[in-house]
Amino acid sequence: MNPTTFVQRRSLLAMAAVAIATLSAPAHAQAPIQAVASFSILGDLVRQVGGDRVQVDVLVSPGSDAHVFQPTPAQARRVGQAQVVFSNGLGFEGWMSRLLKTTAYQGQQVVVSQGIQPLKDDDHDSHKKGHDHGETDPHAWQSVGNTRVFVKNIAQGLCRADAAGCNVYDRNAQAYVARLDALDTEIRAAWAPIPAAQRKVITSHDAFGYYAREFGVKFLAPQGVSTDSEASAKGVAQLVRQIKKEQIKALFVESISNPRLIEQIGRETGVKPSGELFSDSLSAADGAAPTYIDMMRFNTRALTTAVRGE
Repeated sequence: MNPTTFVQRRSLLAMAAVAIATLSAPAHAQAPIQAVASFSILGDLVRQVGGDRVQVDVLVSPGSDAHVFQPTPAQARRVGQAQVVFSNGLGFEGWMSRLLKTTAYQGQQVVVSQGIQPLKDDDHDSHKKGHDHGETDPHAWQSVGNTRVFVKNIAQGLCRADAAGCNVYDRNAQAYVARLDALDTEIRAAWAPIPAAQRKVITSHDAFGYYAREFGVKFLAPQGVSTDSEASAKGVAQLVRQIKKEQIKALFVESISNPRLIEQIGRETGVKPSGELFSDSLSAADGAAPTYIDMMRFNTRALTTAVRGE
């Protein structure tokens, strides 16, 4: 073989190798969809459905209170640049409409509670100022059944923002709903041995109305459905009398709430607080409730242990 032919053959082989490598290589990864979720619990649900196709930015970080949140300019910029923004609705994020207007947001807006039958705070057993009655309870995620609706709405919202990934979102949603079904069964089994008359719990504010309705637990609270509401002295005194009369053993602070009021109630009733519940926020990644499913399991274990007096 002469030198020219040898060089030509090597060149052809090199070109063929490049072509084969190009054909066998995976397609260039699409840049992730930029999504914003209003608070940490919702952020986890969006991540479960979105998977690797979605980059989720959470506005109200774990341990913070969405009821009194004020977005920063940097957060407003992230919202303005997002392709899809997820909010709970039901009055939970009173600041969201102003934020979207301020940023002149033009992307997809998804209210995940769409289609849920909301509770009103007069369906609760709270002891708060009377003028708060009739306010919608926004804490719909405390019902596993409602969270299934959240997941469906999240998948539909992502499909609208990213039609090419719709099959992925639908598969992820179906897989996660199966996990929610198992969670629901687990929670019902945990409460089943406990008599209905014993299922009474005191918490900082009315965040557990949907859990109460779904799992047959009676929650009482000195504050209403928002931590921004005030607990009246008369309401607290009434609650103290009820705790003593009904011998309620389960008294909890919430991870987002100032513990002083619950500690005061504990001193006046002689009931030692049973620990902390996660109501409106997940824990940090290394904490007890880094995901929605972890949160519901943690709360259920804490609640059932406390009402049994253990």
